[in-house]
Amino acid sequence: METKTVLITGSSRGIGKAIALKFAREGYNVVINCIHREADLLKTRDEILSLGAGCLAFVGDISNYQTAAKLFQSVHWEFGNIDILINNAGVSYIGLFTDMTPSDWDHIISTNLTSVFNCCRLAVPSMIANHAGKIVNVSSVWGSVGASCEVAYSASKGAVNSFTKALAKELAPSNIQVNAVACGAIDTEMNQFLSEEERNSLIEEIPANRLGRSEEVANFVYQLTRGNEYLNGQIIHLDGAWI
Repeated sequence: METKTVLITGSSRGIGKAIALKFAREGYNVVINCIHREADLLKTRDEILSLGAGCLAFVGDISNYQTAAKLFQSVHWEFGNIDILINNAGVSYIGLFTDMTPSDWDHIISTNLTSVFNCCRLAVPSMIANHAGKIVNVSSVWGSVGASCEVAYSASKGAVNSFTKALAKELAPSNIQVNAVACGAIDTEMNQFLSEEERNSLIEEIPANRLGRSEEVANFVYQLTRGNEYLNGQIIHLDGAWI
């Protein structure tokens, strides 16, 4: 059987890296991307290659359409079309709304939302031509309920959720499934700013009595891309019953 290709954005570390390694172990060609942490990205590439999987590492800001187009051109040369797209790239901003600048807002929206549009816009035509494809958007529970001091982040993830539902309806006739995983508190570098007291207080709020693990997100994302053709347009919370 022809080896399938998956693209995971924001995959130099954390959840994105865990997803990339999961697909590598399952024998996929893996395309990874980041904007700043080139050394981490290349380390992830080496780990993927050590698993016997094909890998393309691309450094660039995919919130810029021309840069995203260069990424897809590189993928086409290396592997052909993308069969699975995992939109994971994202940044957070924690602070009072009144302290947020317009440039802060633009950065959050472009990284968390515009990148999703760019990659979907570039991936979908070949998926339609093949009458097959899977898109999984890594979202957040705050996109469903909102979080104080994370207005822009919540807004961007809420938009990703709506984008997911709408695009799924549009692409379902072409046998393309679009779903989102709304993550709760996952033990990644994004949460390392918490003090031990704040971390323990957060864990007390979660019925599962712990933070989630990147590998759990990776395993679930992989499961969503395996068959499940009637599962479409869903925002699935992975949060230990927190929200």
